[in-house]
Amino acid sequence: INTAQMVISLILEPSKIEADKSDSLSKEKSVESIQSALEEKEHLEHEKWYSITIQVFIPFFIAGIGTIGAGIVLGNATQLEVFKDIKALLVLVPALLGLKGNLDMCLASRLSTQANLGNMKHKKELFKMIIGNVILVQIQAIVASCLVSVFAVSTSAAINGNFEWLHTLLLATASVLTATLSCFVLDFVLVSVIIISHRINLNPDNLATPMAASIGDVVSLTVLSCWATLLYDIHEEYPWVMGLVLGCYVFVLLPIWILIVRKNDYTKHVLSSGWTPVLSALVISGSGGLVLDSAVDQFSGYEVFQPIINGIGGNLVSVQASRISTMLHKTSIKGVIPPHTKQWVAPWTALIKGVLPAKTSRILLLMSVPGHTIFVFAADFIYNHGLAVTPAFVLTYLLVGLVQLVLLLYICHIMIHSMWRLKMDPDNSAIPYLTALGDLLGSSLLLLSFLFLRAVHQEYQPLV
Repeated sequence: INTAQMVISLILEPSKIEADKSDSLSKEKSVESIQSALEEKEHLEHEKWYSITIQVFIPFFIAGIGTIGAGIVLGNATQLEVFKDIKALLVLVPALLGLKGNLDMCLASRLSTQANLGNMKHKKELFKMIIGNVILVQIQAIVASCLVSVFAVSTSAAINGNFEWLHTLLLATASVLTATLSCFVLDFVLVSVIIISHRINLNPDNLATPMAASIGDVVSLTVLSCWATLLYDIHEEYPWVMGLVLGCYVFVLLPIWILIVRKNDYTKHVLSSGWTPVLSALVISGSGGLVLDSAVDQFSGYEVFQPIINGIGGNLVSVQASRISTMLHKTSIKGVIPPHTKQWVAPWTALIKGVLPAKTSRILLLMSVPGHTIFVFAADFIYNHGLAVTPAFVLTYLLVGLVQLVLLLYICHIMIHSMWRLKMDPDNSAIPYLTALGDLLGSSLLLLSFLFLRAVHQEYQPLV
């Protein structure tokens, strides 16, 4: 008993933990598990900065290429007849791309935590874990995509003053098809990355979420453009096709998948408790869609850079969220903040130096500047077949990109520690809010930068 109390005193701050929490801790954690937590703390403290940088930079760079591709696809998609006729599609875009953060990155964070906790050793349990999580994402994708299509149609009708039932049916069908198919592809990419990285002793938290983003935006935008165009060609003559597709998803597949997930020990609790962050994040992302809808009409080229700033901010903050969540899972119990980190700290302490997660935050901030620079030049060159960016545009873009990431990383620190204090699992709740905020902040700050550049007569002028 004395040994247990001594070890507990090393990992917890007695002045901040009430007596009942100490009793709870002694019951829930054995001496061996607490010693393991101390070893994990020492491992994180001595983790080399270049190891984190290399593991994060490679998938981050690949993800950046994906965001460039997404910008090019979106720039071309806005010229399609269906996007010009149905303005609500532009409101839908950020919310559908946000599903990657809401659903797939949550799956990545959950499975990365399970891998780091050593729960992926038995093939039977691993298979059960994967199947449950993939089907859970499909359920969330169906429900979320239907709701976000209603949001897109409603807000677009209120702003533009027109409403058509066939367009609503088209949007709902295209949204469901896009969300389920893109999530299905991404989930298996993620599962493969997590399993392989874990087996070769790399941290899945550093790799999985950026890899999800590397193809997520491009896949989602491409699938949405294809389905929207196809359904637009037939929506007047064969509207029943869209009704049939929606009916199959909602009344056939959805009930079957719900039954499967409810019997899965790894996902049944998420099915009942994981909806609030997903749906709240969709509303936030949808607000970013309103910004996109407004900005596309005012500024040429805005749609090329919007997926880049949103994607990079969301990717980097997701890495930080996943790492902090894993750290808390491995070094403490829910409701208790360990001494090597703090809930309420100043931005400098959280992002630069003062608590354990600040090491990764520092690296992510430094990585974002050259990353943004490379990606903005590459996107501009590919879109214009030449360079149209000016020094004023690049500097303004870098500034708003850095402001966005600073805000996201600080919000991430406060949010995840607050969730942990409230005994909520950050793996299921934090990333949807953070990526949605990334979309809204990125879209809004980018619009402000375009407005500023117009005011100083340095407006971006595409060559095409």
